[in-house]
Amino acid sequence: MKLLIVSALSGSGKSIALDTLEDCGYYCIDNLPLTLLQDFINHVMLADKKTYAKTAIGIDARNQFESLANFSESLKLIRDKGIDCEIIFMQAEESTLLKRYSETRRRHPLTDFNIPLREALKIEKEMLTPIAKHANVVIDTSRTHYHQLRELIRDQIGERDFRHISLQFQSFGFKHGVPLDADFVFDARSLPNPFWIPELRPLTGKDKPVADFLKEQPLVTEFFEDISTFLEKWIPRFEAEGRSYLTIAIGCTGGQHRSVYLADALINHFKSPVVNVIVRHRELH
Repeated sequence: MKLLIVSALSGSGKSIALDTLEDCGYYCIDNLPLTLLQDFINHVMLADKKTYAKTAIGIDARNQFESLANFSESLKLIRDKGIDCEIIFMQAEESTLLKRYSETRRRHPLTDFNIPLREALKIEKEMLTPIAKHANVVIDTSRTHYHQLRELIRDQIGERDFRHISLQFQSFGFKHGVPLDADFVFDARSLPNPFWIPELRPLTGKDKPVADFLKEQPLVTEFFEDISTFLEKWIPRFEAEGRSYLTIAIGCTGGQHRSVYLADALINHFKSPVVNVIVRHRELH
């Protein structure tokens, strides 16, 4: 049996994630009180293993603070029953969350006459820390729109074989900020930049002229081989420790040329029948 616990800062996409998982065949429940989690496991999931073979539960800051603080104990009890339980935690930058609440005019669940939105976001982050620290995967949705998030959830979680590690290679531009959900960040800004060649400037790393240019650069080849060797050595170590997900981010200045080319090259290098590998080009969307 598989149980996904989906938790998130309010406004970072938990509802979208649960809708996507439901489309992938999960039985989804949103905002289940943690005090009822054990009863749900014992009297619902284990009583009807066929119906609830794949279940996703949304847990957020509307729970009591004490229940969230004791999340580690709840998680241990679940796993002691032989249930394959993984945790997804979703977050976004404070400025992004403030903008989303401003645009939708929705009320944050922790705000009242004495607690403004900015303070509520800080309180919420502290309340959900006990869940976030156990997360198997952390997803930053600051620069992810609806369809991108659905695709990311579906590729990385909803349709993944849970027996193998999932690798995500992500290209990005440093001038737009480092991805918050990256496990490893590699800086490609020291490599030859196609941006300075007029005919290559409007293209991206997915275009053949740019790829051909970068393939001819010894420094690019050396950089790619160093990253590949490093990951080939350490990915099995992480998998042996029970890690289910790894996000490897490759950054250049604008996230258009070098990082895109390298991310695509790495996904082709590591693609295999036993490893789920996906790529995301953050600045190309």
